[in-house]
Amino acid sequence: MTTRRGFMGGAAAAGGVAALGGAATPGRGAMIVSTWDFGAAANDAAFARLKAGGSLIDAVEAGGMVPEADPENHSVGYGGYPDRDGRVTLDAVIMDDRGGVGAVAALEDTVHAISVARRVMERTPHTFLVGEGATRFARDQGFPRVDLLTPPAEKAWRDWLKTSQYRPVANIENRMTPHRTPGGALDHDTIGLLARDASGRMAGACTTSGMAFKMRGRVGDSPQVGAGLYVEAGVGGATSTGLGEEVTRVSGTARVVASMRAGLSPQAACEEVVRHIARLRGDAIKGVQVGFLALSPRGEVGAFCLLPGFTYAVTDAAGRTVVKKGASLFAG
Repeated sequence: MTTRRGFMGGAAAAGGVAALGGAATPGRGAMIVSTWDFGAAANDAAFARLKAGGSLIDAVEAGGMVPEADPENHSVGYGGYPDRDGRVTLDAVIMDDRGGVGAVAALEDTVHAISVARRVMERTPHTFLVGEGATRFARDQGFPRVDLLTPPAEKAWRDWLKTSQYRPVANIENRMTPHRTPGGALDHDTIGLLARDASGRMAGACTTSGMAFKMRGRVGDSPQVGAGLYVEAGVGGATSTGLGEEVTRVSGTARVVASMRAGLSPQAACEEVVRHIARLRGDAIKGVQVGFLALSPRGEVGAFCLLPGFTYAVTDAAGRTVVKKGASLFAG
């Protein structure tokens, strides 16, 4: 199984992953971008699928499956932190640039939520299945039942129960080991991927286990079209990360793509929505991380966040991956 630590160590040794920093350069050919440092491994899988002749949807699904199966990643899939009742629930969405979309939320006992979301898109008349219905659909489609609560995640949950306090920790997703605040709280996050081919066609995916120790039934931005992910032919795509409630309030990724449609660059469009959230929410977002990543059909990349620490991975047409730091509105 590929893990973040294994991939980053091996790729760096091979010279496949460059150091942090530098600006993305538009270019021809395939391009894949994803949120956070562990997106590098997801990009690698997505690029390999494209190189083998897969479609854009094949690629973003393959990318999303990597962190979903990584027990060391406590914010996506197997090994994700549970809700307050001790149950791990998953959310995911997959989308092409012609309006094809499938999503699931509050999915249980299934490792690859992104693959179930794809089945919703391709094998049902619907776009979104939730809860028991999503889980039953997964079983009907042949996805095996898997207990997602790993021993480390269960321990973190039982430690949290001692205080039952929640306090978000910005950028926790980039730490290799579980991080616990004095109050016992842990933040959550997600992976969002965007891919383009040589013709400028695009697709995207987003998958997460959601906020650690969330109220049962909570759904964040990740599986919602226009919040966690949005892709439009000829315009571009965007994905979000951070505290989902703040993204959902403003239909964040739909707003980014709308700004791109109106003529803003991906970078300017990401900056516009982050500044809007800051104006709208004021002191309510103190210490909260929210970030956006966008890609145009020409291969232009934009990334912007509220607080320092947001990283993203960019893979070019030659398969070279660079992990970059996103610019932020606030200093910290």
